[in-house]
Amino acid sequence: MPSKPAPIKKAAKKEPAKKEEKAPEPAPEVAPAPAEGEAAPAEAAPAEGEAPAAPPAEEPKAPTPPPADAAPTDEAAAPVAADQPATDAALPATEETPAAPAEAPVDAAAPATEETSAATKAPADEETPAAAAEAPADATTAPATEEAAPAADSEAPADAEAAEAPAPEEPKPPTPPPPPPKEPTSVPLDLFVEDKNDTSVTIIWSQPETVGPSGLDGYTIEVCKDGTEDWKAVNEDLQKSCRYVIKNQTTGDRLKIRVVAVNAGGRSPPVTLPEAVLVKEVADRPKVRLPRFLRQRYVAQVGAKINLTIPFTGKPKPVVTWTKNGQPLDTKRVNIRSTDRDSILFIRASERDDSGVYEMCVKVDDFEDKASLILQIVELPGPPASVKIVDTWGFNVALEWTPPTDNGNTEITGYTIQKADKKTGDWFTVLEHYHRLNATISDLIMGNTYKFRVFSENKCGISNDATVAKEEAKITKTGIEYKPPEYKEHDFTEPPKFTTSLNDRATTVGYSTKLLCSVRGCPKPKVTWMKNQMIIGDDPKFRQICVQGICSLEIRKPGNFDGGVYSCKAKNDHGEATVSCKLEVKQPAVADADKK
Repeated sequence: MPSKPAPIKKAAKKEPAKKEEKAPEPAPEVAPAPAEGEAAPAEAAPAEGEAPAAPPAEEPKAPTPPPADAAPTDEAAAPVAADQPATDAALPATEETPAAPAEAPVDAAAPATEETSAATKAPADEETPAAAAEAPADATTAPATEEAAPAADSEAPADAEAAEAPAPEEPKPPTPPPPPPKEPTSVPLDLFVEDKNDTSVTIIWSQPETVGPSGLDGYTIEVCKDGTEDWKAVNEDLQKSCRYVIKNQTTGDRLKIRVVAVNAGGRSPPVTLPEAVLVKEVADRPKVRLPRFLRQRYVAQVGAKINLTIPFTGKPKPVVTWTKNGQPLDTKRVNIRSTDRDSILFIRASERDDSGVYEMCVKVDDFEDKASLILQIVELPGPPASVKIVDTWGFNVALEWTPPTDNGNTEITGYTIQKADKKTGDWFTVLEHYHRLNATISDLIMGNTYKFRVFSENKCGISNDATVAKEEAKITKTGIEYKPPEYKEHDFTEPPKFTTSLNDRATTVGYSTKLLCSVRGCPKPKVTWMKNQMIIGDDPKFRQICVQGICSLEIRKPGNFDGGVYSCKAKNDHGEATVSCKLEVKQPAVADADKK
């Protein structure tokens, strides 16, 4: 806590200020608190017999930040009370503060207490001048004490003491901390050769494990010939991706390759291939990858389009050659288009002559591989060479024929035999998909004359033409007399018999019901319905139906007196049968509210 200010002596004991004195000059700005180790300048004390003059209020300046090793002083930063004189706003004296000038009265200075001395051992806060400047301004606004009122017209600041105070230096702003240093990335990872040929090498790698806050701008790819250290960058701009093709190299050169990551911090350590790379295409033995469906015979019909793709492998690019039956291909009929990976055999419209064994050969240096495929172009076969009737007996005819001379460039899968009656001339198929070269035609009609013809069949279908037998087969009549067999007529007579009997039923007054049963017998029995042993007859209340042995009796809206024993009686010439059931007619349930 700051010490109490010393009381101010009354101005009446001193001589009043002369009116002839000039107006005092404005007081200089309050100096900032001295730095550590320097003496704080004493504040100008008013002359004896004069009231303390309040300096004109000034706008407080922005506080200057304290030095790093200075601790703020509570006593210097505390505002001065409005009812205290301006002298109270002076900084509290420290142990290093010198004595006040002789002009100031001893009793006008504030005594330095032990608390003040302890508080001022630390360097004064730089905000103290501003607080001291504000204190006089506040003191001018507050009403003056009775003792200081007569001296209000004769304010005179101590110009001498203010002039003797040295001008303070303007504090410099603190230097901002330096930005964190920018560091390059770590070394790129996993550099290896992906592919190469006679003029280029393709490399790939992985990005560095540590990139840092500066990020990654790209990569520089550098090469030099084996045995030298003349590294040169092959990319003008930074490479963004982790794959690069080093082009326009000389075949046979051995190159050392390395990759450097670049960012704002500079170049990273390089990653280098462990061995020099020979600029030459990788020699890989050629191999024909014949598709599975071409490993067997490939069959197509005449006129079909042939487009077969056969892939292969090998480095450098293999030389592809084709032959047909051991002879060069006819380029007018067959087109061959080869790429780095496959070869295509193309025929626009196939013909029978295109059939044969095609052989594909791929060769790299002294290595080669071959693959063969059989191409078979088929069409419909010709008709059988000959057809003849070998024998005729009863209702049967025996035929024989010979295979066709033209099988359509594929095997014959069967024959189709047809017959025609000479009277009508219409052909009917007797046998189809028949594999033998002879057949027996049966179930012919006596007295008719027949002609026969045979078609050939292969996987393309049935031949367009057929071979007709030159002979005709006539089925002659014989002396056979047809005698129909004698059959004993079966006796179907049967007395009536109920297959389903009547069941007891229960119904409600006003709700129609139906009684059902079934009966059989031959001849058809007559059905009669009875109620309590009395024949119902044509009573319109009852409806009687008997269809296909199913007998039904419908009782329409039965009343209280329609209950009883109902019977159904069936009778024919061979006997009779009766079935009965009991019908109960109940009263409808009545709610309690309806009863009331």
